[in-house]
Amino acid sequence: MSSSGPRAVRLAARPHGLPTTSTWSVEGIALDPLADGEFLVKVSHISVDPAMRGWLRDVPSYIEPVAVGDIMRANAIGQVVESRHAGFSVGDAVVGLFGVTEFAVSDGTGVTRAHLDVADAPTWLGALGMTGLTAHHGLAQVGQLRGGETVLISAAAGAVGSVAGQLAAAKGCRVIGLAAGEEKARWLRTIGFDEVIDYRDDDLAARIGAAAPEGVGIFFDNVGGAVLDAGLANLARGARVVICGAISQYNEEGPVAGPSNYMALLVRRARMQGFLVFDYPALDEAAMADLVELYRSGRLIARETVIDGTVDDFGDTLLRLFDGRNTGKLVLKIS
Repeated sequence: MSSSGPRAVRLAARPHGLPTTSTWSVEGIALDPLADGEFLVKVSHISVDPAMRGWLRDVPSYIEPVAVGDIMRANAIGQVVESRHAGFSVGDAVVGLFGVTEFAVSDGTGVTRAHLDVADAPTWLGALGMTGLTAHHGLAQVGQLRGGETVLISAAAGAVGSVAGQLAAAKGCRVIGLAAGEEKARWLRTIGFDEVIDYRDDDLAARIGAAAPEGVGIFFDNVGGAVLDAGLANLARGARVVICGAISQYNEEGPVAGPSNYMALLVRRARMQGFLVFDYPALDEAAMADLVELYRSGRLIARETVIDGTVDDFGDTLLRLFDGRNTGKLVLKIS
């Protein structure tokens, strides 16, 4: 269904494997008059993230799945165009879980301001948003990052991986990235990665071993599956394996592929821990201040793949994540 008024993307049916056109419906939305304590946001950019695929599964997880018929969950940035909220004024740039929609009503819960004099709107969804916080918390809190170590990062040219690599480099670490193709490898070297390995190489574990002969101190994994196994085969003693994501497994319908090299955790006295960006709310402000300082100083380079379109383009944009058609943060701009 289409509409000449405000529109949003709803989940029409749960996908099996990759989402298809039948997964989504684009429908008109009604905007009721604001109540006291609410404000209206005109959405300009929508964050497109691998976690979205997990939110479509009707299984227990860290967050309730998106219900069939509901507006698709998404972090987004926009401008306040009407307000009956004392804390938000017309013209404010704001970031929140507004969804895949052209307009959203909010009471301010979970909403933060974006400072467009510091960075453009897409960057507040990426390096200076949840993406940056994810990389920061994963390295600092879970990985216990310290200078001089060797850090291995999978999906290194993606949104979180590219920020994590730069944070490790800023701490004086040697950084090895796993990414596909020479174009991404060249870019990663310009932002501080010491070495980049194509994760599609036949003997990935051996390639990592040659690049890190004394082992990897931190393995920041966004991929899972065979890539996780290759990293586990190359741990230094006392290594920390940070499980941030597993994009290789998100569209699998059968059992998730577990690590066959898990005994390396015992042999190397290492640990493997998963985390969510929401786990460290008391540390968000300090982490964001660190990210902004690095960005302003030029030690953190933000890169976004911005797709200029409408909410109708959300489904196709999401698929870019699963075939490597993005570098850095993937963002849908609502024109």
